[in-house]
Amino acid sequence: MSALSFDKATIRLGGREILKAVSFEVGDGEFIGMLGANGAGKTTLMRAALGLVPVASGEVRVLGRRATRGNTQIGYMPQNRGAIAGLRLTGWDVVASAAIGARFGFARLDRAMRREIDWALDEVGARDLARRGIGELSGGERQRVLLSQALIGKPRLIMLDEPLISLDPGHQRNVVEIARRICDDLKVAILFSAHELNPLLGALDRVLYLGNGHAALGPVDEVITGPVLSRLYGSTIEVVHLHGRIFVMADGHDVEHAAHRHDAHL
Repeated sequence: MSALSFDKATIRLGGREILKAVSFEVGDGEFIGMLGANGAGKTTLMRAALGLVPVASGEVRVLGRRATRGNTQIGYMPQNRGAIAGLRLTGWDVVASAAIGARFGFARLDRAMRREIDWALDEVGARDLARRGIGELSGGERQRVLLSQALIGKPRLIMLDEPLISLDPGHQRNVVEIARRICDDLKVAILFSAHELNPLLGALDRVLYLGNGHAALGPVDEVITGPVLSRLYGSTIEVVHLHGRIFVMADGHDVEHAAHRHDAHL
């Protein structure tokens, strides 16, 4: 059974086709890096898997079932997380909020749920952050807490939307390593959205690249090529390998770096 599958799925937002009859399958336990140009639809694809965005045609299935809202088998870390730094909550409170949802602040947590919260913090090495205020934590520390939040309920598919934004290279490396270890230890599928490929190199099983409403899924050396990316971008793309890094270039400019500066959150 696949963890996530799109079968000729078309998604329209505001009269624009974000995805056009896209088909691909993410297997159980796979670590997939999802990349694409500015506005290519990475966040929209995740929201469709969550049942929050309808498909105009085709089908989206999660763990063999049609995508619907409230699927507890999905752990999700959304992209827009800036407001959390202003909350007067501890790291433990933030993770607990995933366990009790809208009832936060009023519901009592039983012993089993408290053990699960501690387990989730331990999985990302964040137990020492549990009693500190979320606003006191660095960006990398907050990401670890939010990643542990996505583990509540022990999902079989975890989707991380741009968890590397605004992190320095050291913290980026730490987040990727933790995500890879979770994938291996818990045998869960991870869909990891990012603007740049290089921080994910060495951790990926395959890469899912979006562009012009289309998608290509496969090994890095089969997808990150000039012909494939030129088709997805709709313009001539050159892929440059330099000192163990990969650069996606158009007219002499690094298109992934440009997308990082001008994200459209689609």
